[in-house]
Amino acid sequence: MKIRVNRDVLADAVAWAARVLPSRPVVPVLSGLLLEAGEELSLSAFDYDVSARATIDADVVETGSVLIPGKLLAEISRSLPAEDVEIVTEGQEAVLTCGSAEFGLITMPVEDFPTLPTMPPSVGAIGGGVFASAVAQVAPAASRDDTLPMLTGIRVDIEGESVAMAATDRYRISARDFAWRPISPDVAVSAMVPARVLVEVAKSLRGGEVSVAMGDGVAGFESVGRSTTVRLLDEQFIDYRARLASDWSIRADVAVAPFVNAIKRVALVAERNTAVRLSFSQGQVLIQAGGGDIGRGTEVVPCELRGDDIQIAFQSHFLLDGLTGIESELARINMESPTRPALIQDVPGDAEPAFRYLVMSLRQG
Repeated sequence: MKIRVNRDVLADAVAWAARVLPSRPVVPVLSGLLLEAGEELSLSAFDYDVSARATIDADVVETGSVLIPGKLLAEISRSLPAEDVEIVTEGQEAVLTCGSAEFGLITMPVEDFPTLPTMPPSVGAIGGGVFASAVAQVAPAASRDDTLPMLTGIRVDIEGESVAMAATDRYRISARDFAWRPISPDVAVSAMVPARVLVEVAKSLRGGEVSVAMGDGVAGFESVGRSTTVRLLDEQFIDYRARLASDWSIRADVAVAPFVNAIKRVALVAERNTAVRLSFSQGQVLIQAGGGDIGRGTEVVPCELRGDDIQIAFQSHFLLDGLTGIESELARINMESPTRPALIQDVPGDAEPAFRYLVMSLRQG
């Protein structure tokens, strides 16, 4: 193989593909990036659960393929001078030249690299910005505890032109609905996608339209010459919609930015795993934290309250995860009692809220 490629284009593609490389590969070849030169240059990584492939323009002098240690190639490519890069295979080496810099990288057997999963059929497409926003809103509620795989995923339900995403770690539930462009108006698909992978995909494909594919236990995402596949989790999930539906007797509308900033300031004196206390009354909410060995903090923010006065407490980072997912200027906090969960949602006027976040309250000592 012999190719010449723009340094910035190569570095960007290598970094994107290398993000899925396992830190502890079960076999050595899974630490490699597969470079295949044909009409274009493709770079692929695979760890049996997640695959990534980037296709870029290159001047292909001689077609072929080579398997190169991926993380090393990523470090080298981003440190190269701003000149074209030439990669040539010579025996057991891939010789990379850029300006006066030259690296001889020991290659791995291409024939030992596993075949990437086939991209399943496309079921629709969504703008990358909307996709990234929805994933960012839902993902914080997904669990990081791998002993309960169901809780580490994001539930995706597709019905025609509507998509619903949801995640939970048992202490909160986040959900987001949005419209998209389905391949067929009667498409109906449900899947559990690992949250960690979906977050990375959404961030990296923010710039263009994202094609979503589902089938045979695999989900696929494609945009602007880049594609990712991921093995799906078990489809079992809670009936989250029933838990978000309630007749809330108390409702507070508060401006998001001042409320978030005040909580962050007051929470500086909150000890680990202690509550931030909110006292809602007509026209204001009093935010309190601390009172132990560190100190205490209080701040008042205006709000519009409908219903009785209420004092309720939350873990500060759980509360902030919900509020930072709000895209409208106002957040609506629906409550029933100090010992029941609260529902945070955006206030989009007369439309149904696109984002909802149910968070457990804490008992106040």
